[in-house]
Amino acid sequence: MRRVLGLAGLCAGILLSHPAVADDGRPQRWVSAGGSVSEWVVALGGQDKLVGVDTTSLHPESLRALPSIGYQRQLAAEGILSVRPDILIGTEEMGPPSVLAQLEAAGVRVERLESAPDLVTLERNLNLLGGLLGDETGAERAVADYRQRLEQQAKWVARIRQTEEAPKVLFLLGHAGSNPLAGGRDTTGAWLIERAGGRNLTDHQGYKAISNEALAAMDPDVVVVADRRLDGEAAREALLKQNPALAATRAARDGRLLSLDPTLLVGGLGPRLPDGIAALSRGFYPSAPALIVNSSSQP
Repeated sequence: MRRVLGLAGLCAGILLSHPAVADDGRPQRWVSAGGSVSEWVVALGGQDKLVGVDTTSLHPESLRALPSIGYQRQLAAEGILSVRPDILIGTEEMGPPSVLAQLEAAGVRVERLESAPDLVTLERNLNLLGGLLGDETGAERAVADYRQRLEQQAKWVARIRQTEEAPKVLFLLGHAGSNPLAGGRDTTGAWLIERAGGRNLTDHQGYKAISNEALAAMDPDVVVVADRRLDGEAAREALLKQNPALAATRAARDGRLLSLDPTLLVGGLGPRLPDGIAALSRGFYPSAPALIVNSSSQP
């Protein structure tokens, strides 16, 4: 009962002292949930409006100095309301719903963006962010720039594929000490693999657990691992220790276990993804000339 009364009192205090939005009606104090969403807010010039971010919002590094509102799927109303936001912006991945309802009841605007890994969704999201920030033109430029970079990547892959076969790739998401989840259809992991010129080995929907026997039977040419706790060589060693059958695969024998920053996968297509795709392409086609893409929209 004490906690319920405390939250009610906090909500009442927030309502009484809630900061006014700008004269044009746009929110001025933002909290953001989802790494890619936060990165886009920064890329579109809104970092000075951010008063809190979730634990997946680690890029650019300046975001780490902001108050944390917790993990995007396990938000707490008290922590968010304590920074007196006008708006919480994230994807449909954020929650729980009861907390979002509490925030809306306290007068906080809640915007849920889609996280589907496709350009149509990204364009809708950036147009919404641009409108909220008062920079629709900047959002349009960011979309055009993103499309151009992906077109450069697609042309590079097409040239390489004229002489080289696409590698068979397995995408694994998890953390040290747990069984990994394999990325299937409609996941950002699968989208990355395809854009980088690989052939995703799994055809299930979403992310699913995969056994050691299945890992060995697939015998991938390349394994991409996104570890939430470790990176680089430490992530690769932990993966092999947890999944010994993986050591017998072509990918392990050839030293083609690639590490990927897991924050690239949170909140839909983010501004750093084209560089992530280019890095994967170098791992997929090590003998090919590197693709270099630059962006003015990167935070």
